[in-house]
Amino acid sequence: MAIAPLQNAANVASAYAKATQSGAQGLSARDTQASPFADMVKGAVQQAINVQKTSENVSMAAITDRADMNQVVTAVAEAEATLHAVTSIRDKIIDAYREILRMPV
Repeated sequence: MAIAPLQNAANVASAYAKATQSGAQGLSARDTQASPFADMVKGAVQQAINVQKTSENVSMAAITDRADMNQVVTAVAEAEATLHAVTSIRDKIIDAYREILRMPV
């Protein structure tokens, strides 16, 4: 469902963290230290994944009559809002990257 793109984003964040810790070529000492921004992004992505999983669990519970319809609607709406937020942030990051590429050297 909608979890795959979020997991891909988490995998990218994880790969970036591993690359900076391994001292990849071209990185300065400043880049290999833990970044509060990277930690914040990783935490936000993990939280978005958790919201999506919760929504799926509540939806599955509703199928077996173990959840109230109000819970289902609330969980799905929260998951949808989270997905829209993640998509908007992704689009802003891509726009910023493209803007950096257009900068003269």
